[in-house]
Amino acid sequence: MRLALDIGNSRIKWGLRQDHHWHSRGVMATAEWSALQEMLQGAVTEVWACHVADASIAAGIARLCGPTGISLHWIRATQAAAGVTNCYDNPEQLGSDRWAALIGARAITSHPLIVVSAGTATTIDALSSTGEFLGGMILPGLSLMRQALHRGTAALPPDPAGHCVPFPRNTADAIVTGSIASTIGAIESLAQTLESRELRDVHLMLSGGHADTLLPHLKMPVTRVDYLVLEGLAQLMEC
Repeated sequence: MRLALDIGNSRIKWGLRQDHHWHSRGVMATAEWSALQEMLQGAVTEVWACHVADASIAAGIARLCGPTGISLHWIRATQAAAGVTNCYDNPEQLGSDRWAALIGARAITSHPLIVVSAGTATTIDALSSTGEFLGGMILPGLSLMRQALHRGTAALPPDPAGHCVPFPRNTADAIVTGSIASTIGAIESLAQTLESRELRDVHLMLSGGHADTLLPHLKMPVTRVDYLVLEGLAQLMEC
């Protein structure tokens, strides 16, 4: 049995995989990472992980695996893997979670894609029909945008209970609408650039904790994949 881990700043997504199929998958708060010990005491023989959280969590997971003899594989971006070519100036600088998500997306479809992960940060990446990762954007996630306004100003609330509306007429709506509109605008901008290069329509693959918030505001074809990084890890396991 292999355990795949997508260790983010806020959440850990995990999946147990056996015989090329998912046995089970789930989500936990990153702060509760020590609960993985119970899984590691079972039939797990290998762990494949992406990590973007605090280094102490990676060290803790390594300590959990060490005494059990479980093989621990930390994913790093490379120049090419599983049908995806990494066009980053320095391929190894690309975050492991973004790399795995691109590989997972490519395994699902060969259509040109904008791959969006809407979590603590929002990443927006362009993947060509030939499997080239052309580049992408990193934005503060929706919650981070709102928290930044609160920290940087004297009067704006940290977590406004507003709505995304065409013409915001109160502060809460203005903040919520602004954070969503700026994110949607970045997605649509990169999609237009990719369409111009590919000379065909592009699709969007969306994952992350804020996916439900963004989904109603997207006007292009969207595929929601909740465990996209895990899908990429599965491909790397089986290369």
